[in-house]
Amino acid sequence: MATDHAPATWHHFDDLEHQQQTTLFGMWAFLATEVLIFGGMFTAYTVYRMQYSAAFEAASRHLNLWIGGINTLVLLTSSLTMVLAVHAARHGQRRATTTQLLLTAALGSVFLALKAVEYYLDYRDNLVPLYAFDPAEWSALNVRPQHVELFLIFYYCLTGLHAVHLIIGIAVVLVLAVFAHRDYFTKEFHSPVEAWGLYWHFIDVVWVFLLPLLYLIGSRAIVG
Repeated sequence: MATDHAPATWHHFDDLEHQQQTTLFGMWAFLATEVLIFGGMFTAYTVYRMQYSAAFEAASRHLNLWIGGINTLVLLTSSLTMVLAVHAARHGQRRATTTQLLLTAALGSVFLALKAVEYYLDYRDNLVPLYAFDPAEWSALNVRPQHVELFLIFYYCLTGLHAVHLIIGIAVVLVLAVFAHRDYFTKEFHSPVEAWGLYWHFIDVVWVFLLPLLYLIGSRAIVG
């Protein structure tokens, strides 16, 4: 049977516009499930934060605010490069799309590298429950060590889950960069770049919430 589908149109779509709309809708639906996951964790964190505020604030002061702040700037910059990548893809600019995607992946990698350094500093400062943790240090501050450990568990679960999402994002963005370099995207067909741009921005928004929740709840910050 003859078909009038454009080369970039997948066989189960009527046309490129239908394909583009479905791709974006699918990403929005996926991100809605991600909001439920992080939202549940944020809710649980908030409940315990209200119950054990003194311990949570004391533990927060020991996190490395410098690295947290720098990583925030890194991710916000990566959002800009992703916006530029989507803009370039919409205008069929192969080289610009490839460059901006590679910059986005590079900035994401910088974030992960700094996060790895921060985790090492946390280990050095005995901020790892059940592995490198000194209860006496916290008892001397008149807070219960168990409540500090609970904060740290939330800290590692939330930042670890965020890091996993970022790793996935970097991998996909690198694949998109390869396709862009091969001139796969056009003015008419660029939905993969736009859809994963939404995913990348979601990662950035999650971190914007994590920064105040984890690093800024104490009355002061101690830089490790």
